[in-house]
Amino acid sequence: MKTIITICARGGSQGLPGKNIRPLLGKPLIAWTIEQALDAGLADAVYVSTDEPEIAKVAESYGARVPFLRPAELATANAAKLPVICHLVDWVEQHELAVDKIIDLDPTSPLRDVADIRTCAGLLDDQTDVVITGYESSKNPYFNMVELKSTGFYERVCIPQNEVLGRQGAPKVYAMNASIYVWHRVSLTGSLWAAPRIRMHCMPQERSIDIDHAIDFDLVELLMKRKLNHG
Repeated sequence: MKTIITICARGGSQGLPGKNIRPLLGKPLIAWTIEQALDAGLADAVYVSTDEPEIAKVAESYGARVPFLRPAELATANAAKLPVICHLVDWVEQHELAVDKIIDLDPTSPLRDVADIRTCAGLLDDQTDVVITGYESSKNPYFNMVELKSTGFYERVCIPQNEVLGRQGAPKVYAMNASIYVWHRVSLTGSLWAAPRIRMHCMPQERSIDIDHAIDFDLVELLMKRKLNHG
């Protein structure tokens, strides 16, 4: 079975320009994810899809393959991630090897453990189409999340079968952290929700931070220092 790890790293970022190669504790941000991908020992190759030559140069220097620069139409702020992964997998199959499993790692989520990657890969079986990652949400649509209804008034997003008096009494819900995805090749499509059988690996919130803005970067740096100091 041929497994590849994909890492999607666009050059542009509205929230934090240049974030994918911004130095984090002495290494470019993307380097942490590439090293995790290689250390996991699960893949035949690690590929980076990027539109930015400088990201490509950094990625290759840390051991990833960057066989092309991503087309402009897949590198806009509004471009979805799944078509980017499909584009990369199609290229790999046309030029290098047949793919059976895809593990995608987000470069802006460096706080994951290698063990998280291995756990997700192990959860993908014949009864599963895709594995996602998330954490237990502190906000709950059955209790303290509301939306504007057609009446012009706000109501809870989800109405529980029985009245909920506190968050602990509400059904558990999880926030996706987009850190890790795992697909069979046959279940990789242009929409995550087209896959009917989704399993989730629950990660603690301190390993689930995704870097979108400068404050996220500062928080990740603080938590990473603490993690490294405590082994």
